[in-house]
Amino acid sequence: MRDVELDIMSRPPEHNTTNLDLDRMNLMLDVLGHPEESFRVIHVTGTNGKGSTARMAEAICRAYGMRTGLYTSPHLEKVNERIAIDGQQLSDDDFIDAWDQIKDLVALVDRKMEEQGKPRMSFFEVLTAMAIWKFADAPVDVAIVEVGMGGAWDATNVLDADAAIIGPVDMDHMKWLGNTVEEIATEKAGIIKPDCTAVIGPQPHEEAVMPIIEAAAERNHAKLVRDGYEMEVVSRMPAVGGQVATLSTPLGTYTEVPIAKFGEHQAHNALSALAACEAVIPVSGALDGDIVAEALSSVRIPGRIEQIRTSPTIIVDGGHNVNAAESLRAAIEENYHFEQLVGVIAMMEDKQVEEYLGVLEPVLSQVVVTENSWRDRVMSADDLERIAVGVFGRDRVIKEPELPDAIQTAVNLVDEADELGVGYGHGVLICGSFVTAGDAREMLKEHASPVMAKAMSIHQPVVEPDDGDADEDGDADVLGGLFGGEERPSAGTDASAGTDTADKAE
Repeated sequence: MRDVELDIMSRPPEHNTTNLDLDRMNLMLDVLGHPEESFRVIHVTGTNGKGSTARMAEAICRAYGMRTGLYTSPHLEKVNERIAIDGQQLSDDDFIDAWDQIKDLVALVDRKMEEQGKPRMSFFEVLTAMAIWKFADAPVDVAIVEVGMGGAWDATNVLDADAAIIGPVDMDHMKWLGNTVEEIATEKAGIIKPDCTAVIGPQPHEEAVMPIIEAAAERNHAKLVRDGYEMEVVSRMPAVGGQVATLSTPLGTYTEVPIAKFGEHQAHNALSALAACEAVIPVSGALDGDIVAEALSSVRIPGRIEQIRTSPTIIVDGGHNVNAAESLRAAIEENYHFEQLVGVIAMMEDKQVEEYLGVLEPVLSQVVVTENSWRDRVMSADDLERIAVGVFGRDRVIKEPELPDAIQTAVNLVDEADELGVGYGHGVLICGSFVTAGDAREMLKEHASPVMAKAMSIHQPVVEPDDGDADEDGDADVLGGLFGGEERPSAGTDASAGTDTADKAE
């Protein structure tokens, strides 16, 4: 499995100026015999909320008895996470088998492209081809497919959506998608295909974005279902483990639906997922409210405002832009009552770092700035510290370049302030990047690997702890308890070539 992963992930990234076309994917589907024509498609894009919306739509379709395929990105810990059938990610054997079945065809496409002076297939294109092949081979009734980035030139856009979901469009990935929301909206509107149902989530820049989306829908004779118009979140209230919402769609009203995620944005994601499912599930009229409730109450979304520990409370969130920070802050303020919340933050250097930190500043007591395992793109702890000091002030910022040490420091701060030792009102928020969230989840697993080095191996090479670093004084290591009492390696080593670029198409 590791060899296959490295083989795929060592390929070029898909987001560069030399391959903004679908030539490789179209040729790949030609040589595969167009397997994508054998199933319905829900295609999901947007600046934020794609993964959550896709998982919710998949859960509803599966609850209705449809066989589902789910394709999402990035993965948090292991590449298999990206492809799931009937709610189960591919096993190592299935993933290897999928690669074995298409690798010769990938080589054929690569040769054809090289003959034309074009790039060979990117890692994301290869993974997308594997997903499509597995979905057809299963076979699935419907594939719920998350766009990697943008829409028009994304590898997934060789699919013709039956329902195209466009979530909130905001500023992100400007290097590739454009420097205005209008340019970004144009890219994302590229997933609207002829005669599909276009489900449009709430738009923070509605006046600029909606004319572009509506024009794309008109060109393609698509049916528009817009949040706040043809569909709406009628009401919502927080509940244990999430919220309860009443959702209205073109086909009916679903009252008091339990949604197993925090935040108003997740209610709107559920609404979009529900409207898309109405377009692809073969029933007449509204869906069964009990089935919808059962599906949405069971959805688990790793790395999205995910509480992974109690005593102290530890939350991880992979959002990395201003809109995601606003949703995160609102969910924390609505659902938690922290007297003290310490942030552990590592971000990519191409993000709106100062603006992101500014949104979270009111809810964070202190921040520990650090780095994650994607060494090629992560902002250095020194640079992040400088920006954080400008936002939080010198006395609220601590620098710990290694993520395990940063988590350790945050836990220590929380424990010192928790006089009763019960954890209530004290927490740690690990955020800033899906890479950061994935690293932290792997480190803090309940079933931590026997050696921490193995637990981190998906992002970093195994590093044996230096005997000289052993705690000869016998001081207790708080993270030792969190990690099951095992030794921790240094997190400062660079990741294997290709694996990190592989890993995170943020």
